Amino acid sequence: MIDTAKRAAVRVVKPLVGPRAWARLRGAPAPAAAPAARRTPTAKAMPLPEPKEAELTEAQRRRRELQAMSLTDLAQHFGTDKHGLHFYTTHYQRHLEHLRGERFTLLEIGIGGYVKQGRGGASLRMWKFFFPRAQIIGLDIEDKSFVRAPRIDTYQGSQVDPEVLERIVAEKKGPLRVVIDDGSHRPEHIRETFRILFPLLEDGGIYAIEDTQTSYWPEWGGSDERHDPTTTMALVKDLVDGLNHEEYVDESYAPTYADLHVVAVHCYHNLVFIEKGRNTEGTNRRSVLAERYAGAQSGAHSDAPPDAPPDAP
Repeated sequence: MIDTAKRAAVRVVKPLVGPRAWARLRGAPAPAAAPAARRTPTAKAMPLPEPKEAELTEAQRRRRELQAMSLTDLAQHFGTDKHGLHFYTTHYQRHLEHLRGERFTLLEIGIGGYVKQGRGGASLRMWKFFFPRAQIIGLDIEDKSFVRAPRIDTYQGSQVDPEVLERIVAEKKGPLRVVIDDGSHRPEHIRETFRILFPLLEDGGIYAIEDTQTSYWPEWGGSDERHDPTTTMALVKDLVDGLNHEEYVDESYAPTYADLHVVAVHCYHNLVFIEKGRNTEGTNRRSVLAERYAGAQSGAHSDAPPDAPPDAP
């Protein structure tokens, strides 16, 4: 009878109490408590501290100093004529400063040094340190492969060769945001390069043309006739007109690619910046020039965008 009662207690009571309580009921010493599990604190990913000045290598210190310079200081340091012979760097800094921390590709046509062996590349080095995350590419008619370095690449070829220009864009390591034409400076080359490259530039990009003074020099392919339609500055003037192509009253006019994608033109002495975007703001010419368009077919599409302001001349 007693054994039956013990077996019932084991079956009914033991599952209801813990090991230590069951030992006390049986009169046996309580088992030692298991040690509490040790929790390993979760490691947090902490950003690595910036190395102190004393911990930097000489190369790191030099790189930090260069990246802190203005574009004019960098031009003087590397010996490019973009400051000194010309005074372009303050204009470049104004128009390109917003890209300084971005990843993108900058293409400069003309590496410098002409046919002199081992000469050239000063401006490419300048751009490398002004844009510490950008890929810098140079194109020159001469072999300038000695200029290659981390984040600097070079191509050899003509600035009016569509194949080489398209290959550069296809092989680039980021959006083509900046093009600088510092090549032959001959108007016929500048105009053709713009025709090929501008459509390949990203929206929001900047296209710069240097040394536009050759427009006025017949010896360099320009003309002493200021209204000659074949010069570089004639192209620039056409681009300015094209900014307002939606205001033309000639209904048969078909906008060019440049008309539709040039959103600003900034001119300085011998230097021009062209901004790319979508030049389709709309116009209120039909309502302002109501008499001119009185005979237009009713129901014709409006020239103004949906959010256009009230009509004003």
